[in-house]
Amino acid sequence: MARLSGSFVTKVFDGPYRNMRDWIEEMRACVSSKGKTLQRMYFYYTTCPKCAKKYGKNYVVILAQV
Repeated sequence: MARLSGSFVTKVFDGPYRNMRDWIEEMRACVSSKGKTLQRMYFYYTTCPKCAKKYGKNYVVILAQV
């Protein structure tokens, strides 16, 4: 567990890791469309690789600190 403090914008993406570059650009656009300045991004998968294979989904959450 970790505790993050600050203001964040979050978005959930679905797909393979190779799409990460597109998700980062989409997240940057999302933050700027809200009139915020991006400071840092954090990423995490919501499921382990074994569970993702079983359920057929591989969600990635991006937290953008603003």
